[in-house]
Amino acid sequence: RKTLSTMGAELSCEFATFEADEVLADYLRACGRDKIEPVHPDRDADYFDVRHIDLSKLEPLVALPDSVLKNSRSVNEVAGTRVDQAFIGSCANGTLDDLTLAATVLAGRKVSSKTRLIITPGSQHVYLAALRSGVIATLVEAGAVITNPTCGACGGGHMGVLGPDEVCITASTRNFKGRMGDPSAKIYMASPATVAASAIKGAIAHPGEFLN
Repeated sequence: RKTLSTMGAELSCEFATFEADEVLADYLRACGRDKIEPVHPDRDADYFDVRHIDLSKLEPLVALPDSVLKNSRSVNEVAGTRVDQAFIGSCANGTLDDLTLAATVLAGRKVSSKTRLIITPGSQHVYLAALRSGVIATLVEAGAVITNPTCGACGGGHMGVLGPDEVCITASTRNFKGRMGDPSAKIYMASPATVAASAIKGAIAHPGEFLN
């Protein structure tokens, strides 16, 4: 839901929302926000379209460089593409769940010597929780570099700026040309699990290889 809300901009949406439920309420309470006033649609609200999607049947996708809209392929279609840098974190995929998933893929394995894996927790709260749970230790033992919480490589400002003709697979929000550094660099976008699997292989890889 968080990803869909964020990426609505790619479809020219001014904003995208989801109706509040107990999952959201539990999350907010865990963050210390227990006073919320949910807004619900009118019972007779009229919708332009209603679509039902079986999430269990979806395959992991990768957005190809320079655009998200109508530019995604299944992981298997681009598997084997060289990866110089793998990035997980910032506001998009820097949650404890994201880092835990990456650690599950990386546990007992090593990042390829041809690839650098950069992890940027989304907040100090997430960083601390990942430290206490042992997730950070698992990531570091696999060869990841952990940065302080920030936008980091996502905005191309620091801590992961791409050089000429480099290839990056990222779990951040955008893959526009020049977004993360040199305009000749290629940026693929995928889930934290796919990014972690690709860091191990040194090339884009399906996370199913490393998950039961």
